[in-house]
Amino acid sequence: MKNILLLLMLVVMGNTAAQDTIMPLWTKDEIPNQIKSLEKEVHEQNEILRISKVQVPTIEVYLPSKRDATGEAVLIFPGGGYGILAYDWEGTDIAKFFNSKGIAGVVVKYRLPSDVSQKDKRYVPLIDAQRAIRLVRNNAEKFNVESDKIGIIGFSAGGHLASTLGTHFNEKVYKAVDDIDNESARPDFMSLGYPVISFGEMTHQGSKKNLIGENPTIDIVDYFSNEKQVTEQTPPTFLLHATDDTVVPVENSLLFYKAVKDKGGSATMHIYPKGGHGFGLGLHDEHLKDWGERMIDWIVSLR
Repeated sequence: MKNILLLLMLVVMGNTAAQDTIMPLWTKDEIPNQIKSLEKEVHEQNEILRISKVQVPTIEVYLPSKRDATGEAVLIFPGGGYGILAYDWEGTDIAKFFNSKGIAGVVVKYRLPSDVSQKDKRYVPLIDAQRAIRLVRNNAEKFNVESDKIGIIGFSAGGHLASTLGTHFNEKVYKAVDDIDNESARPDFMSLGYPVISFGEMTHQGSKKNLIGENPTIDIVDYFSNEKQVTEQTPPTFLLHATDDTVVPVENSLLFYKAVKDKGGSATMHIYPKGGHGFGLGLHDEHLKDWGERMIDWIVSLR
C-alpha cells in the first residue's frame, strides 16, 4: 500500500513539474544575426548558476496552478553585465516568487553579445527580447494568461535590456520569420531592478563595452541610453535601486523615472539607503526583503 501511495505522489509531482516548459525562441535555421562557430554555451554553478556564450536562446516558463492564476505573466531578464546570466539568482528564483503570487514567470535565456557567433551583436539581446514577448503573447491561451497582462522585469544589465525593450518595442530589428512575429512586442508593464539605463557618464562600463564596444558612435550611445528613448507609449514602470550601489549608480533609475514623468507616463520608484548591487530578492536583508511585495502591490494597482 505504501508503494502505491509513493507511486501516486510521484505521478502528481511529475504532472506538476510538467507545467514548467522550456521553449526555443527560434528554430536552428532561423536565429537572426547568428554566425556558425565553434563557440559553446557554458554553465557554471557556484552559489549562482552563471550561463555564458548562449547559442540557443530560450524561454523557461513557470506556471502557477490554474486555481491561483491571476492571468498575468512576467518575462524575466537576468543580469550579468551582458557577459553572463545570473540565471537562478535573477531568473528562476524570481519566477518562483511570481508563481507564489499566481503570476506566470518566464525566464528569458537571451544571447549575450559575441564577436565570434554573431553579426551586429549590439542588437542581438533586443532581438531575442522582442521575440520572447511575442512568443509568450502567441501562447497566452496555452499558458493561461491574458495577452494584455504581459509584463517584464530585468536586473542590472537585464534591466538595461528590459528598458530597451520597453522603449524600442516598435522597432524592426529583425526580419519576421513566422506568424509569431505579428504579435506586439510592447510590454504591458515593466519592472527594473538596479538597472543599467544610461550609456552616458553614469553607466556601468562593463555592460556598455560588452554591448556596443569600446569606441561607439554618439548615435549608438544615445540609442542605447534608454532615458533618452522614453515616449508616451513607454509602459508603466516600477523602479528599484539602492543608494549605495557602487556598480550601477542610482542615478540610472532616477534618470529613467524623470524621463517617464516628463512624458506624462506612470512610474513608481523605491530607493533604499542600503543594499549595494545585485541583491536579487533580498530575502536576508531586513530593509530589502519586502521589495517584492511592493512590486506585487503595484502590479495589482494596474489591474
